[in-house]
Amino acid sequence: MVMKQMKVTQLAVVLGMGLFMVACGGGEGEGPIVPPPPAPAEYADKHMPAGWWADAAKMEEGRKIFIGETNPDVNCASCHGKDGKPVKAGARDFRVGERMKLYSDSVWIWRISEGVPNTKMKAWKSKMSEEDIWKVMLFERNFGLAGKGWDADKKSWVDGASVSAAPAAAPAPAAPAPAGK
Repeated sequence: MVMKQMKVTQLAVVLGMGLFMVACGGGEGEGPIVPPPPAPAEYADKHMPAGWWADAAKMEEGRKIFIGETNPDVNCASCHGKDGKPVKAGARDFRVGERMKLYSDSVWIWRISEGVPNTKMKAWKSKMSEEDIWKVMLFERNFGLAGKGWDADKKSWVDGASVSAAPAAAPAPAAPAPAGK
């Protein structure tokens, strides 16, 4: 009888620990790594301003916004953690580069601006300017994509110092040669 009670107690402890881990975001927490939906048309052509991927001053401004120093109404770190490791269940873990590399800059600004349906991630466009959202993104990408920048031409993350600002436009037609020469 004592042996049966011990087995039941052990099973209860294991189940309880499993439930605790799930409730606290232990293990994978965020589920499988799958690409996010594409950004809607109003965000699809938005890209990090030219030269910002390698701009340390803009990134520092983004850090101050992220931790709530600039605007007490905005404190990304209260959910995502000061180091990108979530402190609240359900918050995106910015340290997981394999997941974060699936987010183009257009998708990322869309999600911060408009929020993420069926999650606790609310829309921030009423509390931050678009410029401030770019600064926050610039800081956040360093947790899992340090030194990288989104290249709109290549549609991938590349070395941040070599990023083109936006998709290249078609070259302008050459001017006609002057007559008589």
